[in-house]
Amino acid sequence: MKNLALIIALVLFSSCYAQKNTLKFPKNGTSPKATLNEVSWIEGRWLGEAFGGITEEIWSPPLGDSMMFSFKLVSDGKVVFYELGGIRQVDDSLIFQLKHFGNDFKGWEEKDETVDAKLVKIEDSKVYFDKFTFEKISDSEINIYVVIEENGETEEVKFNYKKQ
Repeated sequence: MKNLALIIALVLFSSCYAQKNTLKFPKNGTSPKATLNEVSWIEGRWLGEAFGGITEEIWSPPLGDSMMFSFKLVSDGKVVFYELGGIRQVDDSLIFQLKHFGNDFKGWEEKDETVDAKLVKIEDSKVYFDKFTFEKISDSEINIYVVIEENGETEEVKFNYKKQ
């Protein structure tokens, strides 16, 4: 019985620990007030490694109430998939939105659908959107944490990027 309790405690701790860097937007919650200037440190060309390949994200500076980005995963010299999106100023807060595309630029989401992540909170070096976190390590390094849900499994994935 004591071993069973220990195993249950470890499983609960592991599942909590596995998603320690991301937050979920609370049901019936409200996004805090925020501006693009508070997240402008994301701007730049960032390279990293994930999923057995090279990842690249390019973020534009704030302009027109948005910061736009492109992402691609390259494995064995070939693009696996792309993402296009951005952070938009909506009223007095921010929203992170994206769309996925195959290497042939055919969309994964339906025509008018996007993956939308509401702002949860901003700290000194972290910006928390629903299931996405941007973390400033230094002027030349950031981490992006993403909750990926697939086949009933949930995993928090860390993308470490160096500025180019």
